[in-house]
Amino acid sequence: MKRKTAVMHSEVFLAHDPGPGHVETPRRLEGLYRELARDEHRRRFLFPDFSPADEDTLALNHDRKYIARVASTAGKPFEALDPDTYTSARSYEAACLAAGAAVGAVDLVIDGGADNAFALVRPPGHHAEYSEARGFCLFNNIAVAARHALKNRGLQRVLIVDWDLHHGNGTQHSFYDTDQVLFFSTHQYPYFPGSGALAETGRSPGEGCTINVPLSGGQDDAAFARIFNELLVPVARQYRPDLILVSAGFDTYSGDPLGTMMVSEEGYAYMTGVLVEMAAELCGGRLVMVLEGGYDLGIMERGVMACLGELAGDRCLPEDTRSRLGQAAPPLRALEHARETAKKYWTIPG
Repeated sequence: MKRKTAVMHSEVFLAHDPGPGHVETPRRLEGLYRELARDEHRRRFLFPDFSPADEDTLALNHDRKYIARVASTAGKPFEALDPDTYTSARSYEAACLAAGAAVGAVDLVIDGGADNAFALVRPPGHHAEYSEARGFCLFNNIAVAARHALKNRGLQRVLIVDWDLHHGNGTQHSFYDTDQVLFFSTHQYPYFPGSGALAETGRSPGEGCTINVPLSGGQDDAAFARIFNELLVPVARQYRPDLILVSAGFDTYSGDPLGTMMVSEEGYAYMTGVLVEMAAELCGGRLVMVLEGGYDLGIMERGVMACLGELAGDRCLPEDTRSRLGQAAPPLRALEHARETAKKYWTIPG
């Protein structure tokens, strides 16, 4: 089934430059943007316009004093917001547009202008906290988009799936005490930023609405397929979200310089396919992916294109591969531990 897939991209995202030698480089998007400029992709996907997030929109998830701090970097060649997070003259502009792309994608799928969307943005966002930058992130793009969906678009429940190598501390902390967002994260642990332990399950009304699957490293496509099929899908079916958002990091790819995971483009296509089917079943197909990490440039490009193929309904993943990944993989201790923790709040088979 062919679907209308929107791609949110802009040359402004290339203007954010953390400096020579930094892994979060504009080159992360340059090759991908060149690929998407090909005529076949211009016909294949939608490329809608979108606007920067204004201060009020950013303030749905961030302290206004912090927003002003980031704004103060505009026009300055170099500012350090934390030991890993630097800005250049147009970083504030790019960060506002990145959050705006995520918000615009949410509006587009809610209003029916697209079936789903992928915001190919930088700087990334899931480490950004309420009042501080962390881990290359200035504003938490996906958290701002979720707040917008809940406050301004009348949605009641949002599922955020974070498959980045690193735990999305900022996203977790944004929604730790509410049941309006279910945050589901797979990540290498213990690893930067140090959060994301099994015992971090939420607080007060949000207890049980944070599910962490900390992994030791070395997990492959089959392992992630098991985690999605055996834990994420049954919980999502009980939660019944109105919208699914994905922090899509490609630093779990085999060979990424920052991690030791073993995911391939087939794994990303499979996970995206599971999410597409889940969105169709639970929330009218409303699914938005937002780019986070991924630092092997050619590999990230292939991973993103594999995801876009699944979003658009091209089914690029061979059926025999899809079937193989959907079958039971070898035992995965991390999944068993996460399942036992989640069983305190959800009905989990097995």
